[in-house]
Amino acid sequence: MGFFNKLKQQATAQLQAEFEKQVASLTGSSSPPTSTNQMTSEQFEKSKPDELRKDIRMISGCADHQTSADVSNVSSFQLPDPAGKAGGALTSTLLKVLYADERVPDDDLSFTEVLTSVRGYLSGGGYTQIPQLSSMNPIDVGKKFDLVPDTSEGVKRAVMIGINYVGDSPGELAGCWNDVLNMKKYIMNVVIIYSHYTQTAVSVTKIGHGTKLRDDDHGEEADGYDEALCPRDFASAGMIRDDDLYDILVKGCPAGVHMVSLMDCCHSGTIMDLPYVFKADGEQTEMTLDPDLNLDAFIQQITGQLMDMLKRFLP
Repeated sequence: MGFFNKLKQQATAQLQAEFEKQVASLTGSSSPPTSTNQMTSEQFEKSKPDELRKDIRMISGCADHQTSADVSNVSSFQLPDPAGKAGGALTSTLLKVLYADERVPDDDLSFTEVLTSVRGYLSGGGYTQIPQLSSMNPIDVGKKFDLVPDTSEGVKRAVMIGINYVGDSPGELAGCWNDVLNMKKYIMNVVIIYSHYTQTAVSVTKIGHGTKLRDDDHGEEADGYDEALCPRDFASAGMIRDDDLYDILVKGCPAGVHMVSLMDCCHSGTIMDLPYVFKADGEQTEMTLDPDLNLDAFIQQITGQLMDMLKRFLP
């Protein structure tokens, strides 16, 4: 452990001690709420800082503990003129549901219907990965699925990254470039792009390898691991942790912008550290606060406003 990490831990311990003193003075108790099991969605929404009210959501191909498959032949997915035979399991099944045979479904599909259909196709193909939707704000998953809400007006931009890791052995993939080209076609043909007004919609897609690393001592990960993306130069430049993604994409996202991210990579379930989650596991029926996310550490990490929030939360 480095010198600065030791200082950080000491400062955090002092802050926690002061925090508990303040809670005791407010409530007469020295046991503050420290997990999502002790804070309801209503309480969280009422008390969370503006930093956590941005319009950001993510679709991921699997849970944090799972891997996301690379499919060698996507012909069974009925993609419109697929860019190549290989592809990611999530991207291929999502496009099968949303754009099979170059047609959108006749009837609007809800978030639940889209994700459970994706899960059904994956399961039918022998894949165990469970797709999930996470969000900064609660979403009614019974409502119409969309990448960009009908209310979002303005410029629409997409940043799409597919890495095949050509030449890596082991580790080379075959379908990531194809996935980007297939998603590009869907976005251009279905998610209409136009430029007026001031509000902006942003789509961020990353298709490639993902991994897990020991938590870098923020303490917000219940399993003790950070999720991470593997850039092409990861061997020399390192991994991109979920904390980095939060700082770059979420904290850097201006107010009034809608952002949706598609992560078709291993261990990507909560890779953007968004507090609400819906898993298409056949059991969950509505989006809830992620039970595996330590909200106190999460809020302290990204806003530094833990004390202010809990003072407003406590009676």
